[in-house]
Amino acid sequence: MTELLDGKALALQIKDEIANEVRQMTQEGHRAPHLAAVIVGSDGASMTYVANKEKSSHEVGFTSSVYRMAESTTEKQLLETIDFLNNDPDIDGFIVQLPLPKHIDEQKVINAISAEKDVDGFTPVNIGRMVLGEDCFTPATPMGICTLLKRYGIETAGKHCVVIGRSNIVGTPVANLLSRKGFDCTVTMCHSKTQNLKELTLQADILVVAIGKPEFVTGDMVKPGAVVVDVGIHRVEDATKKNGYRVIGDVKHSEVDPKCSWVTPVPGGVGPLTIVSLLQNTLKAYKRR
Repeated sequence: MTELLDGKALALQIKDEIANEVRQMTQEGHRAPHLAAVIVGSDGASMTYVANKEKSSHEVGFTSSVYRMAESTTEKQLLETIDFLNNDPDIDGFIVQLPLPKHIDEQKVINAISAEKDVDGFTPVNIGRMVLGEDCFTPATPMGICTLLKRYGIETAGKHCVVIGRSNIVGTPVANLLSRKGFDCTVTMCHSKTQNLKELTLQADILVVAIGKPEFVTGDMVKPGAVVVDVGIHRVEDATKKNGYRVIGDVKHSEVDPKCSWVTPVPGGVGPLTIVSLLQNTLKAYKRR
């Protein structure tokens, strides 16, 4: 029988834990942790994510600020905002929501964020510390995946984990994390140039799919009893839905789910844990200060 790695339920549990800790600190006279977000333009998915971040921040007792900037904002203006946030003593951590408009250099922006306030875990300093196994702010989605596996007691030591996708946001860091002590997986990273992909995915005890292609992984690519983590999230038109669309992942769940021992639903799997990881990183930044 297939079991769900229910990210939504686990996120509620962890948010309760954070809220209790914050409540105790504020009752002792300390200020609440402060998480800020910068969003440039009006990308629908980005606006939804930032709104969910703001809502979750309030639920756990954080102070939340959102800096909304026009699509026409220059790179110089954005860098000035980042410099202000880096030096604002009241802000513990902040994110710059990606993607950015094409006229802005994303890596230049990420590099400008203070490593001590980089609660997304994207700066070279935090990525470097993660690779070395040092204390750092772990990228939020990979951290959420690891939290799901750990909290649900999924056996990872010695297991073959296949990661599809090599982005700096998900695929590369999650492959690194799952190979390290504490998880001890043997990891194979696959991508668009991988040959014999199906042959590799059929060997996976744990399959992490973060390739960004709707329903890319089908039932014939998954071995019976595998643990499948679907990181993808896509809106597809659906006239039967009130809002005109439905949300699907990188996995064709109608075919894959019956073969799994554990699987993340979409929505309600990895997504809620990404936001929770951001909250955990912010609390960590607050404690450091």
